[in-house]
Amino acid sequence: MPLIRSVIHMLWMAVTCIPYTLAILVVRLFGASPRTRYRIARAWLKLSVDSAGWFAGVHYRVQGMEHLPTDPLQGVVLLVKHQSTYETFLMPAIMPRPLAYVFKKELLKVPFFGWSIGSLDMIHINRADGSRAFHKVVEQGKRLLAQGTWVIMFPEGTRVPRGEKGDYKSGATRLAIMAGVPVVPIAVTSAKCWPRKAFVKRPGVMDVSVGPQIPTTGRKHDELMLEVEAWIEGEMHRLDPEAYAR
Repeated sequence: MPLIRSVIHMLWMAVTCIPYTLAILVVRLFGASPRTRYRIARAWLKLSVDSAGWFAGVHYRVQGMEHLPTDPLQGVVLLVKHQSTYETFLMPAIMPRPLAYVFKKELLKVPFFGWSIGSLDMIHINRADGSRAFHKVVEQGKRLLAQGTWVIMFPEGTRVPRGEKGDYKSGATRLAIMAGVPVVPIAVTSAKCWPRKAFVKRPGVMDVSVGPQIPTTGRKHDELMLEVEAWIEGEMHRLDPEAYAR
């Protein structure tokens, strides 16, 4: 049964992605603003998250939203635990401000999905460019943050299995310090229902915990990332103790 429900959900996302992508491309052709295009993309992402509950029994609960900035012009860098594809869909669906992902440019080649994100005001990089790629992140990140858009990054760089910890890289904290904005750590237990690289989704409830804002003024990027890492991993142990019992 989980396999059948997962297939249905995947087909639903594939089919619904087409009209939403076409809508984004059409409004872009007629000069629609990046915010308008983002709202269309966010509507599809929310539909995909909601449909995971309808078809696959995957639900979520969120705590700590009161920690987020309320000033619409306040930029912030969200640093999110990365266990699954699920949180890449979920974060724009639940956050009160537009988000800009930092992602590898290869995703732009994915039909429809890639065309959509390529039409949004986000940051795509070529990882092979090394330091030049980071300069691009800083340049575009500062611009977006100054507009009140929140930059979202996965400090582990890739999805990690449930109960494990990746190598936290300090690029996100370097950006936040250089832009003069706070960081917000976020723990996500998505692998409980949608494991890394798995097609079949397991019914259940995954947790999202939004941590307190951490000021970046006068901080060093490496020790700031250690603080972020400690908060996220400590929260992961609290939210999903079974995964760390072994």
